[in-house]
Amino acid sequence: MIEDALRTFGPFIALGLAGLLVLHRLEAEVFGAAEYDETRDGSRPSLRRRLSWYVVGVALIAAVVWAHPDPGGELHLQLGDRLAAVVYGFAYAAIGTAQAIAFAWWRYRRIRLPSVGSYPDALANAVATAFIDEAAFRGVVLGFAVMFVGAAGRDPILAVLISALVYVLVTRAAARGRPIYTLYLTFGIGMLSGWLTLATGGIGAAFLGHAITRFAVFLCTGHAGSVTRPG
Repeated sequence: MIEDALRTFGPFIALGLAGLLVLHRLEAEVFGAAEYDETRDGSRPSLRRRLSWYVVGVALIAAVVWAHPDPGGELHLQLGDRLAAVVYGFAYAAIGTAQAIAFAWWRYRRIRLPSVGSYPDALANAVATAFIDEAAFRGVVLGFAVMFVGAAGRDPILAVLISALVYVLVTRAAARGRPIYTLYLTFGIGMLSGWLTLATGGIGAAFLGHAITRFAVFLCTGHAGSVTRPG
């Protein structure tokens, strides 16, 4: 009986959970998980608060997988083609790392390596946030966008654009006071990750490239979120 009900109502439940995932991402900065060390006074965010954000995000994604009748196919919540995921993922990572080095050199005339003690927190946050972002936006949100766009007879690339714009808005990359680089980086991640998800049939390549890119920005500029002024 439960299986029959999920086949009928599962997509609607998953759509509602997609809205909760978007709202959950809106609260990431409050929990110190939006980008590494994203606090106004420069102090490290509470580990307990960040962990609670990760746990809720993973739980919502797991609920989508449970409720939707085809989460791997329609919502891309799977690795995708393994070889393509690895090859494209590392190519994405190479592009992300190169732009991080270029930006750091242009803005600071050097690579601003942060203190070694901050690496574990930064790496953990880059990986966890990248996974939740890719599952939520290139998985669930993009999956539903592709269905709606396809029903309207439009090109799937429009769905990629829609999901990227939603991602930019939800992460507040265009908010007042944020550097323009953050906006370009976030939109670029949204577009490239979305295209790779459709090309490989899963979020594996997008997750790999996204996580490495965020960590590369942290290594090169000292911060994975809002970059500091030169000097």
